[in-house]
Amino acid sequence: MKLQIKWFSSLLLIVLLSMLVTTTVWAKSEINTNWRGVAVKGYDTVAYFTQGKPVKGDSKYEHKWKDATWRFANAEHLELFKADPEKYAPQYGGY
Repeated sequence: MKLQIKWFSSLLLIVLLSMLVTTTVWAKSEINTNWRGVAVKGYDTVAYFTQGKPVKGDSKYEHKWKDATWRFANAEHLELFKADPEKYAPQYGGY
């Protein structure tokens, strides 16, 4: 019986430690990105403010900020974001 409890305790510890390790690995960036490092699935965050709707960004208008690549529909939106990224970035890193 003591052997079963010790085995179960060891297994539980391994499971908990593995959960901690994988959570730490996935939480590497403060901005939620896809596997390519693109924020908000490539949508133009400025368009939410200027057009009131989601608009896909274009890879021609990209900007790196906080270890993420941000895409915009046009050069004007790119410049607006560069001037004040905190205003246009989603709250809580998009999580």
